[in-house]
Amino acid sequence: MKNDVSDSNCEFLLNAVLEIESLEECRAFFGDLCTVPELKAMAQRIVVAKLLKDSYVYSEIVRATGASTATISRVKRSLHFGQSGYDKIFERLDKKIHERV
Repeated sequence: MKNDVSDSNCEFLLNAVLEIESLEECRAFFGDLCTVPELKAMAQRIVVAKLLKDSYVYSEIVRATGASTATISRVKRSLHFGQSGYDKIFERLDKKIHERV
């Protein structure tokens, strides 16, 4: 089964995220929406994804993030067989960083 985020609840959430206009709004929204552990878990996964994209090895990622090897494997699977969501966001973030320099 493909990663199904197309039900009406998920669509409502994703459309709400698209309405965020600033880092402060984003922080407040996710602070209200998620528990601290949920937010930290999502943050850990995106950092793991970035480190994998930057060719870090598992032991370095475990040391840097505290993620389990199971989490790293799941994220790696998403990078290779997912919907390219990480790639698109990382490209945009990298572009913003280079524009600031």
